[in-house]
Amino acid sequence: MKKKIAILGSTGSIGTQTLDVIAEHSDLYEARVLTAGSNASKLIAQARQFAPDAVVIANEAKYAEVRDALADTDVKVYAGAKALREVVTMPSVDVVVSALVGFAGLEPTLAAIMACKTIALANKETLVVGGQLVQSLAAQYKVAILPVDSEHSAIFQCLAGEGNNEIDKIILTASGGPFRKFTREQLDHVTAADALHHPTWVMGDKITIDSATMMNKGFEVIEAKWLFGVDASKIEVHVHPQSIVHSAVQFSDGSVKAQLGIPDMRLPIQYALSYPSRLPLSGKRLNLFEVGQLTFEKPDTDRFPCLSLAYEATQRGGNIPCALNAANEVANLAFRQGRLSYNGIYQVIRQVIDETDFDANADLDVYRDTDRQARLDAQALIKP
Repeated sequence: MKKKIAILGSTGSIGTQTLDVIAEHSDLYEARVLTAGSNASKLIAQARQFAPDAVVIANEAKYAEVRDALADTDVKVYAGAKALREVVTMPSVDVVVSALVGFAGLEPTLAAIMACKTIALANKETLVVGGQLVQSLAAQYKVAILPVDSEHSAIFQCLAGEGNNEIDKIILTASGGPFRKFTREQLDHVTAADALHHPTWVMGDKITIDSATMMNKGFEVIEAKWLFGVDASKIEVHVHPQSIVHSAVQFSDGSVKAQLGIPDMRLPIQYALSYPSRLPLSGKRLNLFEVGQLTFEKPDTDRFPCLSLAYEATQRGGNIPCALNAANEVANLAFRQGRLSYNGIYQVIRQVIDETDFDANADLDVYRDTDRQARLDAQALIKP
């Protein structure tokens, strides 16, 4: 029986590479649901190629365009946030690849969990915002959450077969982004165009900027805490410019296991779909003779303070990581639009976090309210 896949965010980087994996193993997988935010033309092309049962365009203004373009097919077309939450519950879906960007991924992922679908999680913000709620529901509904991020997939692979062996620490690797050697003064003059030239990974614009500020790595610390049940104090970030060691785990006997490979997101995507099996994957193989050397550095939180801000947020807990994410989404977009400086990203997030009313027992309603208020607070700090 083929696994039936729903992809939330099929037109983004993770979504398109998931479709590459499905196409390569069409005897094992089929795309039954595809969703996009606003990229109607790409969603239409994907629907014609993969013939899913249904597609959703979140931007309701694009509904007629998608509906009319697919009128000669059997594909059902829906629009809006409510439809995103509903399509993941379809009986024809086995696995939901959650690849939406930001807070938008939380509620559809929760809906999929409550519909007892296996989750292949690429939307790290789901765990940043509501990790305790997500893991509680996953346990209640006996749903597996399989990591898609390359670093968390690496940790997952290192833990395979280890049972309850005690973890000393998780070593979470980071490329360092495009500004690894820049001074703080130089960083005050960089542009979004500069930041979007990532040295090793090809990603969407939002996550590429988060990589440049190292907020993305901070989010990954929070994600690892919830995925693997390890306190953030035991998660150590190592800057590794070659992006060959995707992450590692040190156990109580001092042994360290690492997962290595070329930077190719299709590998962790495929592993999440095929787990516990490994399938053949086309593409270049790692050649350590060509790589030559692997280097590691401590992250500089003076130049990249967003990383330490993420540690602070997860240690405070409650609704603070939710506010962190919301403020970052607003500041990240403002930087891309030229309305905020690179160093201003941290300053905006810092002030929003400081002004957020703390709620230690946050539920979904609290997350919604916190997300809304933090966005308003961040917008108020940024020039129009």
